[in-house]
Amino acid sequence: MGNKTLLFGLSCILLAYYTYIPIPENVEEPWKVRLIDILTKITTLTATVFEYTGLMKFEDLFFIITKTQYIEPISDENLTVIDTEFNNIPVRLYLPKRKSERQRPAVIYIHGGAFVTGSFKMRPYDFVNRMTASRLDAVVVAPDYRLAPQDLFPAAHEDCISVVKFFLQDKVLEKYRVDPAHIFISGDSSGGALTGSVTQLLQDDPEYRNKIKAQVMIYPGLQAIDIGMPSYRECENGPFLSRKLAIRLSILYFTDDKEVVNAILRNEHMPEGSRDLFKFVNWSDFLPEKYKRNHVYREPVVGKLNVFFTAFLDRRMSPLLANDTQLQNLPLTYVITCEHDILRDDGLIYVTRLRNAGVPVTHDHIENAIHGAISFATAPMYLHSGLRIIDKYISWLQKNL
Repeated sequence: MGNKTLLFGLSCILLAYYTYIPIPENVEEPWKVRLIDILTKITTLTATVFEYTGLMKFEDLFFIITKTQYIEPISDENLTVIDTEFNNIPVRLYLPKRKSERQRPAVIYIHGGAFVTGSFKMRPYDFVNRMTASRLDAVVVAPDYRLAPQDLFPAAHEDCISVVKFFLQDKVLEKYRVDPAHIFISGDSSGGALTGSVTQLLQDDPEYRNKIKAQVMIYPGLQAIDIGMPSYRECENGPFLSRKLAIRLSILYFTDDKEVVNAILRNEHMPEGSRDLFKFVNWSDFLPEKYKRNHVYREPVVGKLNVFFTAFLDRRMSPLLANDTQLQNLPLTYVITCEHDILRDDGLIYVTRLRNAGVPVTHDHIENAIHGAISFATAPMYLHSGLRIIDKYISWLQKNL
C-alpha cells in the first residue's frame, strides 16, 4: 500500500509540474497541446527510468505506444486497401474502386517517426492516405521502411528508394493503372527528410530522372549539421518535440553512443574538414528576417567528437547538403512548416535555397501549430491544426495533379 501511495503521490507531483510549464501563447487549442506535451514529457521520463533500471531500452516505450495505434487494412465502398510487399519491403496500398477511363495519379507517402518508430499501420497515417486516395481518386503507396536501432543508416533511405523504383516499373504502373506523368512523393518529419533525399537521388539517376512530378515535405528535418538554429533554441523544450528528445531518438539511426548525443546537444559533433558544408545550412544567410529575430549566428564546433560518422556529411541524411546545381534539377515542391517546431528552420532554409535555384516552390507556414500535428489529427485528440495541414496537403495535390 505504501509503494502505491508513493507512486500516486509522485505522479501527482509530476502532473502538476508539467501542467505549469508554459506553452506558446498563440498555439491553437492550447489545452490539447498542453495535454500532448505533458504526456510526451511523462513518457520520456518513464522511458529514461525504464532504461536506467534495465527494464527496457529508451526507444522501446515509444515504439510500444505507437503500436497501440496500429489498425488493419480495411477496405470500404470507395477503396480497396491491402498490405503487400514491394521488393520484400512492406507497403500498404490504397486503390480506388470507382471505374475510370483515365490512368490515375499516384502518391507515395513516407511516414515520420525519427527513423526509430512509426508505421503506415498507425491510425493517423491510414487516415491521411485513405483521404488522399478517396479525394484525389489516386493510388496511394505507403512503405514501412526498416527502423533503427535494429537497422542503421542508410537502411531507411535504401528501403524507400527500393520501393519507389519498384513502383516506377512500367509493368507495375500498368497493373495499377497509374499515369507515369503524375507520380508524387510526400512525407512528414523524418519521412520529409526521406522524401527530400529520395527525390534528389532519383533526379541524379538518368534512368529515373523526371519520373517524379512533385515532392511534398511536411515539417521536415533536413539536416544534421547545425543544432543551434533559432528554431532549435526557441523550441528547445517543445511543445511535444523537445530538442533533447528529437536528438536522443534520431541519433539511434547512427549509434547508441551517449557521448555523441551530448556532443550534438552542444553542437560540437562535426568532424575536422567539414566546415565547407556549413554554407549550405547557414541560417543567417537563408532564413527570412522574421525568423532570425535577435539570434546571433554561431557555427557548429568542429573536431571535438572523437568518433566520426559519415552520415553527418551525407545528403541522404541531410538533403540541405545538396549543392545549387543538384537542387536545380528538382521537381515542383510543396513545403509545410509549423511555427512551434524545432525543425521549422530546416524547412524555411530549404524553401529559400530551392527558390534561389529556380525550383517552383509553394510554402505554407502554420503560425499556431506544433511539430507532429497530423499525428494527433485522429482520435482521441482531433487536433484542428493537424486536420488543417492534411486539408492543405491534399488540396495542393489536387491543384497540381
